[in-house]
Amino acid sequence: MSIKTFPVSVFAHLFKSGLLVSLFALTLPVTAEVPAGVSETIVAQLKSARGDLNYQVIEQAPLEGFYEVQIENGPMLYVSADGRHFFDGNLYQVRSGQFINVSELRLNEQRRKVFAGRSKEDMIIFKPAGVTKAIMNVFTDVDCGYCRKLHREVPQLNAMGIEVRYLAYPRAGIPSESYSKIATAWCAKDQQDVFTRTKNGESIAAAVCADNPVAEHFELGRKIGVTGTPAIVLMDGTLIPGYQPADMFAKLLGLTD
Repeated sequence: MSIKTFPVSVFAHLFKSGLLVSLFALTLPVTAEVPAGVSETIVAQLKSARGDLNYQVIEQAPLEGFYEVQIENGPMLYVSADGRHFFDGNLYQVRSGQFINVSELRLNEQRRKVFAGRSKEDMIIFKPAGVTKAIMNVFTDVDCGYCRKLHREVPQLNAMGIEVRYLAYPRAGIPSESYSKIATAWCAKDQQDVFTRTKNGESIAAAVCADNPVAEHFELGRKIGVTGTPAIVLMDGTLIPGYQPADMFAKLLGLTD
């Protein structure tokens, strides 16, 4: 994985937006395989407290004496070798000139693999008229104000060569009114038209088909760190939470200076 660099002006904007180090695709140190005894001890200790959860010891954390433990359908934990202490949340490394969010880097790699191999057949896609120069995978909700603002800029993004691929993420959950609205767009014969009209606030009769992919999109988003909308995943796995103007995305994707 190569190091991604951005113009200073973009970096400053993202720092103010709270998006600092998740945008740096840096490699993590190579770690040794977890000794079987350590893994067994950690899992046994965690099971003694919460036997209803499934744990997988991933590898040694970039913090001496701690290991990364993934809870199935849950958060990543950083657990001591004896399994008696842990913490969750983000783990940062301090490097020259920057703080590196180690937790986010793990998710970056997971997201990169997901979208490198995932079919785009169940996405609603807005393509440039000419050559596609970059791709944005956008988890969206039709009732989200900033999602609507971003969608109004899709023509501008397309004009710059950026392909926008939408996945559904109804923040109110499933079932909900937002779910019915967005599922109706995915079930429509002309998905782009109904999707855009719904984004524009037009009232459209619900028509939810049984085989719509909204629930699968929603679950995927939760697994890869999406907590709100819009959430943009670039093809290198970088997650950009929240709205950014079209010209900022063009800079992030290296299409403009």
